[in-house]
Amino acid sequence: MEHPNHAVPRALFAFSIFYGGMVCIAGVLGNKQVALGPLAVEAGIFAFLLLVVTSSAVAELYGRDRANGLVRLGFVPLITSLLLSLIVWALPASAEMQADRPEALAAVQGLLFSTWRIWIGGIVAYGISQTLNVTIFSALKGREGNALLWLRSAVAGVLSQVVDTLVFIAIAFYGEFPIGSLLAGQLLAKVVLSAVLVPPLIYAMVALGRRLDRPSPIRSE
Repeated sequence: MEHPNHAVPRALFAFSIFYGGMVCIAGVLGNKQVALGPLAVEAGIFAFLLLVVTSSAVAELYGRDRANGLVRLGFVPLITSLLLSLIVWALPASAEMQADRPEALAAVQGLLFSTWRIWIGGIVAYGISQTLNVTIFSALKGREGNALLWLRSAVAGVLSQVVDTLVFIAIAFYGEFPIGSLLAGQLLAKVVLSAVLVPPLIYAMVALGRRLDRPSPIRSE
């Protein structure tokens, strides 16, 4: 049984919810750098790679327009979470809070307001890199059809993450300190992670999407 034209496929609905969550958590995770062998990478990369995987899977299953629509809708939770964070930190703390919590919150608040370039860099890099990922992935699909999913996903993932890194670091840190070593390390880490992790994850998500969209068996009374 086909989905009605006005209905949202189950997989697309599930992927959209997942995508919105990853958009929000990426900025939180990005405040920590993790060591992967000799490489240091900001932890937000893991959420951003899942964004790449999800948007590519949507492009594979439902086409470029719906994937681009998902990317555009991602700005809603991204910007809303930022504004909500600013509002919450600006509100006075309750007197009933534990004594050590106001100091911890003050440190977090100072970090939030002092890193506005990081927030702006994240928003701009998100829009450019995710749109580029969908564009490259869809263009390769137009040439190769349904074949070579692993290659299309790897190429689109690597190139989009290179652009994401260049845009984000330029906006967030240029002029603050020499960014050459940071840029080189982030590029190397993101290229390796994109090439290794994105293809198998896309295969898994596309398979999950097809399973979720599979018509339910008709049960006899």
